[in-house]
Amino acid sequence: MKLKTHKGLSKRIKVTKTGKLKKRRAFRSHLLSKKSKKRKRKMAKMYTVNKVENKKIKKLLPYK
Repeated sequence: MKLKTHKGLSKRIKVTKTGKLKKRRAFRSHLLSKKSKKRKRKMAKMYTVNKVENKKIKKLLPYK
């Protein structure tokens, strides 16, 4: 039986060659004037998802 991919999640997450999951940081869309430059710069980069969330996400993305 085929499994369905969670489309919302597949648009937000990229899988690296080694199988790690990368996604954008939250809190980067609005109210940026009160956040420091350093904080905004760190939020601009993608980050790897931690191991606990990794298992949950891989179930929702069976073919990635």
